[in-house]
Amino acid sequence: MKKALILGVTGQDGSYLADILLEKGYEVHGMVRRSATGNTRNIEHLIRDPDLFNRRFFLCRGDLADPTSLYRIIAAVKPNEIYNEADQDHVGWSYEMVGFSADITGAAVGRILEIIHQLNPSIRYFQPCTSNMFGRTDAPVQVETTPFNPQSPYACSKVLAYYFTRYYREAHGMFASTAILYNHESPRRTEEYVTRKITRSVARIVCGKQDKLVLGDMSAWIDWGYAREYMEAAWQILQLDRPDDFIIASGEAHSVQEFVEEAFGVVNLRPQDYIISDQSLFRPTKTSVLVGDTRKARERFGFVPRVRFKELVRLMVEADLQAERGVAVP
Repeated sequence: MKKALILGVTGQDGSYLADILLEKGYEVHGMVRRSATGNTRNIEHLIRDPDLFNRRFFLCRGDLADPTSLYRIIAAVKPNEIYNEADQDHVGWSYEMVGFSADITGAAVGRILEIIHQLNPSIRYFQPCTSNMFGRTDAPVQVETTPFNPQSPYACSKVLAYYFTRYYREAHGMFASTAILYNHESPRRTEEYVTRKITRSVARIVCGKQDKLVLGDMSAWIDWGYAREYMEAAWQILQLDRPDDFIIASGEAHSVQEFVEEAFGVVNLRPQDYIISDQSLFRPTKTSVLVGDTRKARERFGFVPRVRFKELVRLMVEADLQAERGVAVP
């Protein structure tokens, strides 16, 4: 039985990875940090399953800011694979917490990889990166070799994480791979992200719990995909014969305005009756329209996104409607 360690198991991506790996027969260990101990909603179905919890699914305490806890966990678990889904992953927050974002999102990757190098260099390591690393670019569609031009502290930190991963791969021969993930959403997204803010607000408006939806810039065009599919790709990347870097994306862009219209359309409401624009929610810097070319991933392991834009929006709205009506959402 393979063992996997998921750093950041309570988040959207980490929790989907846990589901996927358990379905594939893995023993899964998830690291939980102190501030996340009260937020286990995304893995509650695993914790409540007596056939899984503390049998094939285990939780351990640690933090990317604490190298000793990382060393202790990796040494004790002895995983075959490590997926680093724990970081400060919100662009907006990174403007307010530059040092924290740089440390947890960027420098911590160096700490993890050095621990792996010291303990067991044969451990396979997955590092998620972000399309935000491309920032402002003249390339209408980005490939793995498109130059980076980050426009936020978060994106700058992810560039550091990317190069740490490549360094340990090239300098020490470790199986360390990255995936440049474009925006990926699901019902497990937090409301700090505009997609979930929109879909939950739509559900609350339908249920009579909310009157208006306040948004910032709705003109931004974004390449959106389904988070669970992107985590399936993460697993596939670590099963390849050699480590590499891949773009994982839907290959098409839609505007926030279009997301809003689609979400309200699911419940047959007119968005203009509920939307309020707030200039304070606009970001200080903007990126280009970022659209990913997944040709390399398609050729190497058959990646093809199945859940497209309209289906993704409907999936999220319907899940939030269920939640607002008191129905448990998986």
